Amino acid sequence: MPSSTVDGGGGKPSRSSSAIVADTSSGYHILRIDGYSRTKGLPTGERLVSRPFIVGGHRWCIRYYPNGRSSQYADYISLFVAIDGTVTKAVKAQTKFRFISDVEVGEEAPSLTSEEVHTFEGTSGWGIGDFIKRQEFETSKHIRNDSFTVRCDIVVINEFRTEGTADAAATPPFVTVPSSNLHQHLGDLLLTEKGADVVFDVGGATFAAHRCVLATRSPVFSAELFGTMKESDTAGVVRIDEMEACVFKALLYFVYTDLFPEPRKGEEEEDVMCQHLLVAADRYDLERLKLMCEDRLCKYIDVGTVATILTLAGQHHCSGLKKACFDFLSSGANLRAVAAGEGFKHLSRSCPSIMEELVVMLGK
Repeated sequence: MPSSTVDGGGGKPSRSSSAIVADTSSGYHILRIDGYSRTKGLPTGERLVSRPFIVGGHRWCIRYYPNGRSSQYADYISLFVAIDGTVTKAVKAQTKFRFISDVEVGEEAPSLTSEEVHTFEGTSGWGIGDFIKRQEFETSKHIRNDSFTVRCDIVVINEFRTEGTADAAATPPFVTVPSSNLHQHLGDLLLTEKGADVVFDVGGATFAAHRCVLATRSPVFSAELFGTMKESDTAGVVRIDEMEACVFKALLYFVYTDLFPEPRKGEEEEDVMCQHLLVAADRYDLERLKLMCEDRLCKYIDVGTVATILTLAGQHHCSGLKKACFDFLSSGANLRAVAAGEGFKHLSRSCPSIMEELVVMLGK
């Protein structure tokens, strides 16, 4: 009796293959230190912190210790990277610090396969206490005009997965499904105003839109256009007060496309637009847009803006943005610089509860 083939019949044996794949996200942040000689006045263990940046869906920051992170490294510059804010689940990542003068021109984020995997939990960080000895650094090529730049590469390991791999002899797919372009169609609908049935008057500028689209996206628009707050004006003109026309235009763009409206030439700077757009998103209960604005504003936190941004975060219940401001102020140097200005006075008047939280945080 003849033996059977692998597939149990007289045809070709079945073939298959699979691979265990590490799902990763990578990116890098460039931090420039201007006025290095002035930072040397900070005591050992005291740090300056970069603006937050996003890699792998997590917000990170670089901690720069000009006189070492601890007494053990008092003669060194220390560099650490940490997750900006508490995480509930451990994050595994590979990191690498380099002077920008050691990075090849145009180099993208490397795979960092030779770097050790570190686990980030809570607010813990990882770095190099003895990144470079100050005496050696101050006579090196890395510092110029009292300034130097470092690059921090990060590869976040999201998960491991097993997936099938294509057989080299397999037949290519007969059908290729394109990615969704729904946002383009709805964006064109807003642009052409075809079928529009409501007009908004914002500071003298008018915008035509579609009631059903607005009501579907925002419960506030739904109440205003179809609920008990429905306008009685038969002409269908709705007046929007206390909002600039460019902000309402950006809001409509998000409503129709689900994309963040990038400011165009001649419009307000992104940080200013984000502040106004965050207020508008909160007003119309557009949570995704509100979080987008929070995320973008995190990178604009500095000595001159932190008080204003923290006030905004307190008034509109932006927990992530508030944490980013608190983290910035956890640096003694940043706190002293902000306290020397008028920012804290404005914050105390506008949002005293936030000041109380800040005092408690600093006390800890």
